[in-house]
Amino acid sequence: MADCQVRLSGSGGQGLILSAGFLAETLVGEGHAVAQSQSYEPTSRGGLSRSDLIISDSLADYPLVTALDWLVILDQCAVKASAGMIRDDAMVITDSRLVTAPPEGRFRLVALPVTEAASALGNKRVANLVALGALIELSGLCALEHLEDVVKARMLAALRGVNIKALECGRSLAAAARKNQIVPMELEHNPT
Repeated sequence: MADCQVRLSGSGGQGLILSAGFLAETLVGEGHAVAQSQSYEPTSRGGLSRSDLIISDSLADYPLVTALDWLVILDQCAVKASAGMIRDDAMVITDSRLVTAPPEGRFRLVALPVTEAASALGNKRVANLVALGALIELSGLCALEHLEDVVKARMLAALRGVNIKALECGRSLAAAARKNQIVPMELEHNPT
């Protein structure tokens, strides 16, 4: 795998750093080298939060993202944080309810009802895992089964079931978007 840059972004309390940790552990388990960094505002809930991964088959030359291949945005407050860092051939996955003004550019945009899906599962706090499942379905970065194994190993027993359902829900949302072309994923997003 050539170097791949991924960012999970949104607001504090959405579990994005946790999700990035799950993804990083899965990728390392599959034999990749991963550099993970994170940033969050001092407020525990509501401020900007993001976690970045550089994924490679060898050690990364530079551990911080500079040109994103995959971007997940779960809150409007995170849109500007990635401005100017999204590759033209990147894919951006947004929450269709919480990101009302997505970034603009020549990348592919997929807006999914992430928080609504999490609420339908009975726990809006699993939106991070719904988004992660969608990312894995669209990117193929790792095997979903391997990611599920990591989530099962790291979660409390009482939360395992809903978290695994959230991953599968995200995968299904992304597969349906691709199949039904809910969002024309191959077209550039430039609504001017």
